[in-house]
Amino acid sequence: MTARILKIVLGLLLAIVLAGAAWLCTAGKPLLLVASGSVSQGLCDAVYVSRVDPGQVFREQHAPLMRGIGWAVRWQVDRAHDEVRTSVLGGFDARAVFRPGLGCLLMHGDGAVPEAAGYTPSPIASPFPDRLVASDDPAIQRALERAFAEPDPAHPRNTKAIVVLHDGRLIAERYAPGYGPDTPIWAHSLTKSLTSALIGILVREGRLQLPQVAPVAGWQSPGDPRRAITIDQLLRMDSGLPFDETGGALNPLTRMTFLERDMAAYAAHMPLARAPGTVWGYSNLGYVLLGRMVTDAAGGSAVDAERFAQRELFAPLGMAHTVIQADADGSLIGASGSYGTARDFARFGQLYLDDGVVGGQRILPAGWVAYSHSQTLDTGYGAGFWLNIKNDTRVPVWSAPWGMPQLPKDMYYARGAFGQYVVIVPSERLVVVRMGISLDYGDDTGDLVAAVIAALRRQPRL
Repeated sequence: MTARILKIVLGLLLAIVLAGAAWLCTAGKPLLLVASGSVSQGLCDAVYVSRVDPGQVFREQHAPLMRGIGWAVRWQVDRAHDEVRTSVLGGFDARAVFRPGLGCLLMHGDGAVPEAAGYTPSPIASPFPDRLVASDDPAIQRALERAFAEPDPAHPRNTKAIVVLHDGRLIAERYAPGYGPDTPIWAHSLTKSLTSALIGILVREGRLQLPQVAPVAGWQSPGDPRRAITIDQLLRMDSGLPFDETGGALNPLTRMTFLERDMAAYAAHMPLARAPGTVWGYSNLGYVLLGRMVTDAAGGSAVDAERFAQRELFAPLGMAHTVIQADADGSLIGASGSYGTARDFARFGQLYLDDGVVGGQRILPAGWVAYSHSQTLDTGYGAGFWLNIKNDTRVPVWSAPWGMPQLPKDMYYARGAFGQYVVIVPSERLVVVRMGISLDYGDDTGDLVAAVIAALRRQPRL
């Protein structure tokens, strides 16, 4: 009897091992490559772009998302070659390589690194003081303290930076240990708002037009329904491309970001889910294609595109530490590839508060700011920015709120995953930036901004 039981157990174990091996070689392979690629990319950025502790970033940003396989992940920083390598279960290797001026690049294989030398950007002077600026208003101090508090250790906020501008002045800021005014933080989908601005600059220069058909080569065949997609529809996310950021570790966004060398080519091959202009759907695919358009207009390479962004947007605004990273094909990742400081993104918000003008220089075309926060279909989205006009329904698929009902209706904002916000409140002449690594982040930013507004309204007018 014992021998028979042992035989059955061994048979079951063998079946499990064979099934596991089959899974690893088929369906499991892309999942584990996404895991190793995301860790290599994130920790390379932590070491070489943000210059923060990669171990802390792994614990806060990656390990909670790994759940059952975190124990199998191994990563190593190779400072001799400016790269980070990661494996899962001893295989499924990925590496990300730092390129000066361009940030980190996730490599697919051990081939040569494109544009490996990067470039040296011209220094950008920040308009802010070298010192940390703290508010002398106790109410604002308390609002920032609450935003950094951790009331629920099981769901940490991990707030890293808050910056408040009022009437164009920096009136308050606060940072987590290890972070400061010069620490670039992964902006996630705040990048879409930057990409929208870069498209606006090309419109101002007469090189693109909103109503024109999107210049995507793969869509130009006769009879291809994607031929009708316009630049305006890509910016507004009503192009008909599918809602690509769905639940689960494998979706069009993660496949494109961590498995594809040429992200724009992947996006261009995606079939339509709806007719253009009829339905809104959150679209990283569309913004990757917009990033490709910016890159092509700038000259075609990652260095060309970064120089264009620096010259036309970052330098005039004093965004001294911002970079939009590129994929292995040299195209700006217009959906999520940027890093910048909270101060940098406050300056970006101020540009929109000032109708696209800084220091008397028009950066965005006349009317672009109004266009950016004009409603798309029956949604709470504009063209690269979220609106605060829809409190009766929720974002499709995510079932998340469109806006922040505790704030004025004229508020609009840039939003990125893990709690990145650039909140612009024209009626209060206010910009509030909140950045962090908040995997379970709720509506706390709305409460923060509401508390700041209440404090400012109580202050005596000079």
